Amino acid sequence: MENSVEERTAGTSPSGGSRTGRNLPAAIGVGVVLGALVIGSLYTIKELFLLVVVGAVGVGVVELTRAFATRDIKVPAVPVLGGLAVMQAAAYWGGPVWLLATFAIFAFVLLIWRMFSDGTEGYVRDATASVFTLFYPALLSAFVAMLLRADDGDHRVVIFIAVTVASDIGGYIAGVLFGRHRMTAISPKKTWEGFAGSLIACTAVGAWLVTWLLGGELWQGALIGALAALLATVGDLIESMIKRDLGIKDLGTILPGHGGLMDRLDSLVTTLVPVWLLMTVFF
Repeated sequence: MENSVEERTAGTSPSGGSRTGRNLPAAIGVGVVLGALVIGSLYTIKELFLLVVVGAVGVGVVELTRAFATRDIKVPAVPVLGGLAVMQAAAYWGGPVWLLATFAIFAFVLLIWRMFSDGTEGYVRDATASVFTLFYPALLSAFVAMLLRADDGDHRVVIFIAVTVASDIGGYIAGVLFGRHRMTAISPKKTWEGFAGSLIACTAVGAWLVTWLLGGELWQGALIGALAALLATVGDLIESMIKRDLGIKDLGTILPGHGGLMDRLDSLVTTLVPVWLLMTVFF
């Protein structure tokens, strides 16, 4: 998750914010509320969780379209949001083939939409950004519905979210205590020590939850966790690249202490497909 706690330096200001300007108590409070919303919907009526996903990712889509607009890149939110909702339904009730077909249809819709909504100048730029937004995060997030459609889909989704959150927490602790060696100039506050903390935390949480909730083997859970740690970091860096290119700090401000919803979703959407694939193969 971009601007994840692992990227923050140790210590807090008297006002409760971290030294990088993040309000850590507020961030923790928001995380608790989001976690309760996720668990509450998952373990009552599965379809309610899909509505939560559509709502959260929908806000992320709007944040992306507004961010692109700062560089005069026109991405129409309405057809992308429509595609998001339909792809979630297609994935949950139809499966992979229906998801792929729905994505292709809405990508074509976006190309046509841009054809008649503005002039020829900037068509390739706008159409490319529109299809990109339909893919990231809308299509990738639909794989949560693919996890959910299994009989034990609620457990699978919990594992997926837990290992990704573990990346954030493990990275924060290791980064604060031991962070010395910068990982990349793309995100200067990321350290190799923080990544090691993410890897250890994700591997441990994955091994624990897979054996407990799915009855799997320790090595299966550890592999899922390790892959999640790697891809969560990649998701952070992708988000950093987008924001650096657009010249903005956060994609939104809706979540106190976190930024925008896309600043929380970046690691989740990049982790989803491989985690879904491994769980499908293993279980």
